[in-house]
Amino acid sequence: MGDFEAAGELVTGAMAGRAVEPHAGEGHGHDPLCLNCGTALIGNHCHRCGQPGHVHRSLGAIGHEILHGVAHFEGKLWRTLPLLAWRPGELTRRYVAGERARFVSPMALFLFSIFTMFAVFQIAGIQAPTDLNTVTAGTMISELRADAVENRAKAIAARDKRAADDPRRARYDTRIAEAEATIRQLDAIPRGARPEPPEVHTNIKTFDKGISKWQQNPSLMLYKLQTNVYKFSWLLIPLSLPFVWILFFWKREYRLYDHTVFITYSIAFMSLLFIVLTIANAVGVTGPWLMAAGILVPPLHILRQMKQAYRLGWVSAVIRTVVLCFGITLIVGIFLTILVTLGLFG
Repeated sequence: MGDFEAAGELVTGAMAGRAVEPHAGEGHGHDPLCLNCGTALIGNHCHRCGQPGHVHRSLGAIGHEILHGVAHFEGKLWRTLPLLAWRPGELTRRYVAGERARFVSPMALFLFSIFTMFAVFQIAGIQAPTDLNTVTAGTMISELRADAVENRAKAIAARDKRAADDPRRARYDTRIAEAEATIRQLDAIPRGARPEPPEVHTNIKTFDKGISKWQQNPSLMLYKLQTNVYKFSWLLIPLSLPFVWILFFWKREYRLYDHTVFITYSIAFMSLLFIVLTIANAVGVTGPWLMAAGILVPPLHILRQMKQAYRLGWVSAVIRTVVLCFGITLIVGIFLTILVTLGLFG
């Protein structure tokens, strides 16, 4: 079922992205008259109502639309991705300047990449653990007993190395006695018993209820947290906006819209990067290479995008990138706090 759900996420993301993507610059031929309003057509789209001149009316057209949504975005995706990967600042600047028909819009690419990322995660088996509640008392007791037995064996070995009249033997005798007492206590616990987790009280009824949910069913709450990550991933955009704005607040040529395009394209790239790393791991690329890419590529990409988008010198771009990277840690913390709060109240 996980693969079916992942496929559903992929198609949903593609179609969601396609829904918000402008159709300018697209077309596949047309009839002489607009089938919507009857206006004579002089191009691929009606200049009066905007409907495409050629409309599909076949079952295969549904698959055609899905394939375009997933793989092509009517050709825009393949013009956008190379720039996003290597010249992200140029892509940002050109889109802000008005080249909209050539490239996938930031929000469409964001939706597509986020949904696709979580679809790939599901296929790869990266998800919240669902077996947290199977860590029963028996498992915990077995682990504690094994530790006590090991501690007793170490104490006995250390004691036996001492001479019979060595006063330090008493210290090891005490450790042995403590370990044996622990073993007896654990052996006396009835099988199937499960110790209750310590209760946490904040004296705020709503929070106490939410905390109780986490304690009673942590796997369900982690699943809800994972689900909320992509449902509310759009929050990363407004959360990031103040941090980018403050880096350029005295430069009036850059508006909030410009920063939003910068942020949205950047987040989309990071999502696509995680997809690539996940696939690379699945095909056997070694961990050190993946770790190096995961650590180095994001700040370098932000640096390159910032330098190109805002036409900065290297020193200025590096300083702003360092500041923004520190800000990102705060942004992620705020984002996770919001998600946990939503889980408490959900």
